[in-house]
Amino acid sequence: MFTALDFFAGSGLVRLGLAPEFQTLWANDNCAKKQAIYVANNPPEEFHLGSIHDVHGADLPAADLAWASFPCQDLSLAGDLSGMRVGTRSGLFWEWTRVIKQLAESRKRPPVLVAENVVGFVVADAGTHFKQAYEACRNLGYRVGTVVVDAQDFVPQSRPRAFLIAVSEDIPLEGLCQKLPSGPFHPKGLVRTSRVVNDTEWVWWSLPVPSGKTPTFADLCERDAPCDPEATTKRICAMLSPVNRRKLRAVTSVSGFFAGTAYKRTRPDEEGNKVQRLEIRFDGIAGCLRTPNGGSSRQTVILVDQGKVRSRLMTVRECARLMGAPDTYEIPGSYNDGYRAMGDAVAVPVTRWLTRHLLAPLADRSRSVRAKKASQSAA
Repeated sequence: MFTALDFFAGSGLVRLGLAPEFQTLWANDNCAKKQAIYVANNPPEEFHLGSIHDVHGADLPAADLAWASFPCQDLSLAGDLSGMRVGTRSGLFWEWTRVIKQLAESRKRPPVLVAENVVGFVVADAGTHFKQAYEACRNLGYRVGTVVVDAQDFVPQSRPRAFLIAVSEDIPLEGLCQKLPSGPFHPKGLVRTSRVVNDTEWVWWSLPVPSGKTPTFADLCERDAPCDPEATTKRICAMLSPVNRRKLRAVTSVSGFFAGTAYKRTRPDEEGNKVQRLEIRFDGIAGCLRTPNGGSSRQTVILVDQGKVRSRLMTVRECARLMGAPDTYEIPGSYNDGYRAMGDAVAVPVTRWLTRHLLAPLADRSRSVRAKKASQSAA
């Protein structure tokens, strides 16, 4: 079994996705509510509550992998796009690289790194923020490449995320990379940013395209969860724009069960005034989960059963299912605590896909290289 350090660990879904190939030795986050979820499902001694500012590489165990799902607020389209400057939430990336440098100075440098974030990590400010992150990893002695993986290839949630994957320069990459970018893991925005980086040793990681049937949201939804009063459902449906009303009419006019998801958004009306609208989808895919900073960011579920319309907020268990967490995964705390924990997490099957097809093979090759060097040194 390989070993891992989990920075910005949240509620533990990265740990779940890395297993069983990787054993997490150490995890860190500064949110006590997420800690409660993590330790409800994992050994409590793994989790270290506190700011990454207080983490020092000399105090950490040696591991094959260091993963960082650093904050996305300053790289997300929902944020202010202030970038990765020191002092911003997303700027905590530089604290992570500080710890990696300290690990190297303590002769415990992890041979594989992963930095995960929203796609804005790659494309914000025409790729200039990503270029700085890329060069920081190169200066630490790693070769670097990036993939973009959408969770909807595995679960019914639209959730594209960028994964910077860096490996020690002595690890052979044959069979794990390719000469040119290709879809779906190297989208146009990433290719443009690679040109901004302009490094001849940029790595185009190779991943197999997922196959098999992905469940729909209707397959995962809790059909017996309590719904809103009828008056509330009517008020919510009154927020639909003409195009979204047509979507609802289309499913109420036929028999069967349909589960749609919707977000409240502010849109201009015919006169240019800003009004709150409910935008609904019945394509079987839920919108990207977000953190519940106000009611408008929580996803509404619209259920249509034999023409009857009901509404409610998405349940925490539905959020967990959309992230690929099993129903046995415990989520203590309030509704908002659970919703936030899932909205901030990494989809489990995405991490598993990367683990099986890239991270575990890279860790295995790294151990082989180290074993060979140790054998040569002993000789």
